[in-house]
Amino acid sequence: MSQVRPPLAARTDNLVGSIIDSSTSLLAAQTHDIVSLAMGAPADDAVPLETFREIAGSSMEHSTLTYGASEGEPRLVRELLNYLSTTADPTSEDRIVITAGGMQGLDLACKLFVDPGDLVIIESPTYTNGSATALSYGADLLEVPVDTDGMVVEQLPDLVAKTGKTPTAIYTIPNFQNPSGTTLSEERRRRLIELAHEWGAVIIDDDPYGLLRFAGDDVPSFRSLSPNDPLIFSVRTFSKILAPGLRVGWVDVDPSLKQLIINAKQAMDTCTNVPAQHLVAEFIRRGGLDEHLAGLRSGYRERKNAMIGSIDKYLGDRVRTTDPDGGFFLWVTLQGDDKATSTQKLFETALAEGVAFIPGPALSPGGYFDDALRVCFASSTPERIDEGVKRLAAALDRAAGERA
Repeated sequence: MSQVRPPLAARTDNLVGSIIDSSTSLLAAQTHDIVSLAMGAPADDAVPLETFREIAGSSMEHSTLTYGASEGEPRLVRELLNYLSTTADPTSEDRIVITAGGMQGLDLACKLFVDPGDLVIIESPTYTNGSATALSYGADLLEVPVDTDGMVVEQLPDLVAKTGKTPTAIYTIPNFQNPSGTTLSEERRRRLIELAHEWGAVIIDDDPYGLLRFAGDDVPSFRSLSPNDPLIFSVRTFSKILAPGLRVGWVDVDPSLKQLIINAKQAMDTCTNVPAQHLVAEFIRRGGLDEHLAGLRSGYRERKNAMIGSIDKYLGDRVRTTDPDGGFFLWVTLQGDDKATSTQKLFETALAEGVAFIPGPALSPGGYFDDALRVCFASSTPERIDEGVKRLAAALDRAAGERA
């Protein structure tokens, strides 16, 4: 029988996958000790595992293993609304749909707003799982630089004009951005809202880290700056504040979009994992979320400071780093002679030395930032962070020796 290939859809050319997610399998395959500064996940000791185990039994009193409501289990929606009413971003039931993590929220946004050939603005560097979602719907991506105040919104009019297109969506991670750790300033948020209205473009507001501020003052959210704005599509998740394996998140959208989102979700997975929703609902109901978040903020502040200290100790002026007030990440840019080192090639050397990070080009659809890398401080103890940075310095030394 002749070899016959299945007739792939044209969109498969844009299914680029995730180097970040693929690193999980790569690290698992290593047989020597690896300090992983790569994956953006909470540390094992930051997950309230014992509480979850205790709740799991009791939550089954309220949950079955049959299908649930596509918009989310009423119990979780109720508890989530109660919690959000105590924050700077209260919302209402007609705006909320529970999703399978933040990634499903991004997929729903792109499914609703992106047609093949549409222009989507993204930050550069960015969370490439997000930009890959836009690509999977045929988007043309416009990468916009990031500085210490987030996306350089001032450059947007000129950059957009050069494309000859009007953007349909703007993808941004406004708080403690992945991978840079920077936060979009209030002034730039206001200007971005103005530009979105000028263009009729939706702001896809992806904010997994906003509740993890451990220093400085909160910046008003897009929703608080422009209440009831139909052009703001907010994506949220419990992955970074509870546990990524739960795969529970939510979107907060204009009520006119809710039924469309439910329709789209019913063509994806029918409903988000029902027992996981009840577990999260019970955790919130017991009132433990504020205390849990306070512990995370304290722990992540300590770990970020430990990473900055270790970088100063072992790398000094060989690198420049961001210094975020929350979240998970530092963005490290090589300096001086080390700028000649490709971080993609350095990754292999570092892995041999026993440390992992995410190379800069993996965080740009255009493959930029070969002199930069992302490290996560959230998932390791200060002692492991110190060892990891020490190993990273050894890998840089090896790379410099190979160039000599």
